[in-house]
Amino acid sequence: MGGESSYIHSPDLPSNLLKGAIDSHVHAGPVLLSNPSYPDPFQVAEEARDAGMRAIVYYDVFGNSAGTSWLVSRKTTGIDVFGGLILSTCQGGLNPRAVKTALFYGSGARFVSFGAHSTRYQANLESRVVDGKLVPIKDVYPAFAEKELPNTISIPLKDPIPWQLQDILKMVADRPEVYLNTGHVSKAEALRVIELADRYGIRKVLLAHPARGHFSVEEQRKLGKAGVFLEGALADWHYPTVPRSHYYVEKEYMDESALLPRTEIGAVGWMNTIREVGPEYFVLCTDYGIRAAASPVQGMRILIATLLDMEFSVDEIKMMTSTNPARLIGIEAR
Repeated sequence: MGGESSYIHSPDLPSNLLKGAIDSHVHAGPVLLSNPSYPDPFQVAEEARDAGMRAIVYYDVFGNSAGTSWLVSRKTTGIDVFGGLILSTCQGGLNPRAVKTALFYGSGARFVSFGAHSTRYQANLESRVVDGKLVPIKDVYPAFAEKELPNTISIPLKDPIPWQLQDILKMVADRPEVYLNTGHVSKAEALRVIELADRYGIRKVLLAHPARGHFSVEEQRKLGKAGVFLEGALADWHYPTVPRSHYYVEKEYMDESALLPRTEIGAVGWMNTIREVGPEYFVLCTDYGIRAAASPVQGMRILIATLLDMEFSVDEIKMMTSTNPARLIGIEAR
């Protein structure tokens, strides 16, 4: 590892490294009444500013956060705030009008994502605990399979490309400040998004952290070398054991997969993967913003402190939490 490599460091170093950091994936509401967020978007921005952070990017599983970022920027000075669009069933799926609106709404979308909980891939995975075992929601509730799954987002793996997807790709390509997020899709779909982005001349693509988990170290390194940003989120390994998804109003559709023992590789494996792939390709974030977790700013401090404990250098941490996120969202790197 390059840069400052001494393992012994000041206890204040995690807080010092928050200064100038960017959290490029924050959920701060509004949310459903069944899942009151903590804290609200203004509190997130104020806490981040007071910690010396440079910027935050709001994500909203229900769609457009460009309006939220505009409101916050009107009232909170001393920090840059951005938003964007997660395409969802709430937004009509692969809906070009939703994208066009988001690009001109509020502060203007800084990203377009191909969905979260309402992608076909994710919706097929989300589950309920039945008799101590996880069972896909679609198998527990026929109405979910009949009424929700047909409307979910999927990326066609072969040509011809639907005109709706073509229009979306063209709009993103026309806006160099906007990045394309693969979303919570399958490995094959993520590769297809990356291929189409290159075909349409899109300058910045982010491989979303759930999708990145499907790729080997060598595959991730190859994508990084090709210019794809690789997302790593604190939520991948440091997240409370509570139901995950509050996307659906119906309580029975809440994803409970986090309630059973997790089999992920954990913090050590997660960070070893980053080290093997190469920190230079990563954008690190929290993906925080629920009541049961620490605040996003506290989460960012946890992430930085753990990186230090795992002997990442100060230069590498700054690269992943400041320089690369700035390049992704289109602001000057410091």
